[in-house]
Amino acid sequence: MDRTGAVALVAPESYTRLFSEPYFAAIIEGAVEELSATDLQVALVVVRTERERTRLARHLEERPVDGALLLSVQAHDPLPSVFERLGIPAVLGGRRSNGETLSCVYAENIGGAHNAVDLLLSRGCHIVATITGDLDQQGAQARLEGYRRALEEAGFAADEELVEAGDFSEESGAAAMTALLRRRPDVEGVFAASDVMAAGALRVLREAGRAVPDDVALVGWDDSDVARGADPPLTSIRQPTEELGRAMARLLLDEMAEPDRARREVVLGTELVRRASA
Repeated sequence: MDRTGAVALVAPESYTRLFSEPYFAAIIEGAVEELSATDLQVALVVVRTERERTRLARHLEERPVDGALLLSVQAHDPLPSVFERLGIPAVLGGRRSNGETLSCVYAENIGGAHNAVDLLLSRGCHIVATITGDLDQQGAQARLEGYRRALEEAGFAADEELVEAGDFSEESGAAAMTALLRRRPDVEGVFAASDVMAAGALRVLREAGRAVPDDVALVGWDDSDVARGADPPLTSIRQPTEELGRAMARLLLDEMAEPDRARREVVLGTELVRRASA
């Protein structure tokens, strides 16, 4: 295949969300920075609908790129198969399942979530809830698994009344916290699967007259500017988001240089950063 000198950075998200949420901004920055040492051009492609997906597939058939980085891909998204069918190297941020067929990079989600819940339990929180991310994404599923494992290992029975789904947005975090307080007003601790959702939960707790952390302790995920700027500042699980983007770019460059190279997974560690919310 003739080289085009371009790679695509593909995300099924809106432009507003891509550039307003810390996770996307940092991972894009890391990938672009890593690729800046090459002569490759990076094209940002947003694919939200079936029509846009079909249009991208047609464009790739007529003028393929040399490779692609795919962000925020859901479990049943057919988009990765387009690149596989066309023989275009592609690397995922996250993975679709345990049987992922493409190279991928992701954080150690289960262990990070486990550490978040362990902290809440160590504070004496016995009623610990979670606000999940979009459960069509494997990373969100893994964080939920870490939450459940931590509770089970501490001798607490799983209680689905304490699990509320979000979609990583602030609005979903607020809605989830509202639902949790309505259903379980005795909640003592909350692990939110993103800082942005934790910020939404914090707002609802304040409006409900619940002091953080005295009444309800709160832990987020990402260790972003959102966590550092919250009142009180949020305890959070730090994942090396910019390095996730860099690692994706390095994997892609390797596969572009060696198209027959076996797929690889890169798992980056997480770290609990404690602040005033827990």
